[in-house]
Amino acid sequence: MSSNVDSSVKRDPTIVENGLTPVRQLRYLAAVGSPYGVEVLDFAALRAMDTHRRRALLQRPDFHVFALISSGTGTHEADFHSHRLTPGSALWIRPGMVHRWSDIDACDGPLVLFRPGFLSGFTAAEATAPVCWHLDRQRLSLALLAAEHLGREHDAASTTPRLASPALLSHLLAALILRALPDAPASADAVRAGDRHTEVFRDYRAAVEAHFSEWHHVADYARALGYDVRTITRATRAAAGIGAKAFLDQRILLEAKRLLAHTDLPVTGCARRLGFRDVANFTTFFRRQADLPPAAWRAAYGTARPAH
Repeated sequence: MSSNVDSSVKRDPTIVENGLTPVRQLRYLAAVGSPYGVEVLDFAALRAMDTHRRRALLQRPDFHVFALISSGTGTHEADFHSHRLTPGSALWIRPGMVHRWSDIDACDGPLVLFRPGFLSGFTAAEATAPVCWHLDRQRLSLALLAAEHLGREHDAASTTPRLASPALLSHLLAALILRALPDAPASADAVRAGDRHTEVFRDYRAAVEAHFSEWHHVADYARALGYDVRTITRATRAAAGIGAKAFLDQRILLEAKRLLAHTDLPVTGCARRLGFRDVANFTTFFRRQADLPPAAWRAAYGTARPAH
């Protein structure tokens, strides 16, 4: 086992909020000899390093994890959804996602860890890909070859610095992701149309991630980004299949669910954290989006002891 892999996985967990939630905050720490923003390992290495099975605890990384299941079966949970892993499963854990490896004792396949921004280029398909999907045998074989190529270049860069090329690693990672994406390649006309929307959606998505707890109206983002609301709405619908307001509301709702389930903040505290002027507005929003009130969500999914 290489030292760079060992140091990348043994990250010290921290407890968020006020000490009662079990969510581990995982920070990306570059391994010795591998300061490129990407690391390649596999499930066997993860199990060997994680003798205390911390992988089964809820965790929230600040980096991406992309995994392919080449053999075996298992289970993974991400943001309140459980995914059955079988040969051909592809899994993409994004920064900030609350997840855990529920059962990967029998899984084999590559795991790629990379920093936000390391992935070369940007497409709407990458931004909106699901957490978990399935590849047929031929596509899995090609994706595993791409992962092997990335792994060999990563090992070479780690052991022989003169061969290191962050740009090459970034492009190989992009090739792996594009090979594994669930959507079939689009036509040339669709690609050109998508390109026109991609920049707008990319800017909007990044702004939402940065400001969803402050700005609750698409017009706020339009003013900040220099687009009109209709342009953002068309771009978001083309990229994500939903309107800009629905995209924003879904992001706010996801963070609300995370706060309610994984922290002991009272509902009023969750409302303030997410920029709602009062708890009544937050409760109305949550009930409309989730079809149940915040307290009921916490009772069903909570992992932290509620404050009194």
